[in-house]
Amino acid sequence: MNISEIKQRLTEGNARFVEDKLDGKLQDSNRRNTLVSGQEPHTIVLSCADSRVVPELAFDAGLGELFVVRVAGNVANSSSLASMEYAVANCGSKVIVVLGHQSCGAVTAAVNGGDNGYNLNHLLGHITPAISASKAGDSVNEIVKINAQMTAEELVNRSSIIGDAAKRGDIEIVSAYYSLETGEVTFL
Repeated sequence: MNISEIKQRLTEGNARFVEDKLDGKLQDSNRRNTLVSGQEPHTIVLSCADSRVVPELAFDAGLGELFVVRVAGNVANSSSLASMEYAVANCGSKVIVVLGHQSCGAVTAAVNGGDNGYNLNHLLGHITPAISASKAGDSVNEIVKINAQMTAEELVNRSSIIGDAAKRGDIEIVSAYYSLETGEVTFL
């Protein structure tokens, strides 16, 4: 599949999810057996760890189609970047989706500030640039979108593996927003 076909597949899968018409393909023992020798996920999804956001369901994807990296606030920290670099360098993935979502707790915590302990403060520091780039009065959901867009840009700047693949046209990076209410993914 080329990049355009992959993006169409993601869009169509999300439409099935929104309409409660999941096709459930590529989710059986036959599919598991074909993946024993390796994987070639067409898409990498950097998603929030929020339990309400499940990329495989939201895109009606089967086993081996998505390489999902989940971390609160869908931030590009060293570990999430390294995971995505692996998929770009070794799995032939052609699309990266940075998926923010409605009512993100990590973005809300970053906006609210305060001391959340060393580890969470460190993670929330990755969201601070999106807060700084937002306008006064922007809602958390607007900041979530800014965060997804800035993180998508950051992937190219912080990773030579991802950046070089993007420059060659081997991979396309897109940001997206998931509605908890409808299940719809909007590409930004």
